Amino acid sequence: MPLSDLQSIRKQFEYYKSLGEKTLAQISDDDLFFEYNEDSNSIAVTVNHLWGNMLSRWTDFLTSDGEKEWRNRDQEFESIIKTREELLQKWNEGWECVFTALDSVNEDNFGTRVYIRNQSHSIMDAALRQLAHYAYHVGQIVYVGRMLAQDWNSLTVPKGKSKEFNQAKFAKGKHDGHFTDDFK
Repeated sequence: MPLSDLQSIRKQFEYYKSLGEKTLAQISDDDLFFEYNEDSNSIAVTVNHLWGNMLSRWTDFLTSDGEKEWRNRDQEFESIIKTREELLQKWNEGWECVFTALDSVNEDNFGTRVYIRNQSHSIMDAALRQLAHYAYHVGQIVYVGRMLAQDWNSLTVPKGKSKEFNQAKFAKGKHDGHFTDDFK
């Protein structure tokens, strides 16, 4: 896979980040902390886990194992975040770490092997592994947010609007649009 494929993966990370942010913007502060039962995670707990994972996996991405000794994964699933502001700070810090690491990859270091829990990965494999993980958790955030939002604005094609959406897309003709627009 060429280095340019990593840019496509980066766009997908951006897409999932935007889905999470659009969800967070539609729910109340109290809903960030809603837990269906004692075995479920609130949105805040899920964000805390994403933050911990992102910092661990992407800090010193090319030079140290992605499972850092300082990471306390079990604590990520505790109700540590107490405010929307703290949640957004961790959300942004985690994503900044991801994008900084991705942006550090170039032709000279693209062949570097990276490790996660002592298992060797190509840069592409490590990035795809994390993309799948983050998409999974952002999907959870969106699902819970959609259930809790008082007046949900669809993040993708609204129910019953597929025909109109497709007509608008095809009316534009073939073009090089933003890669993630097609996932609606």
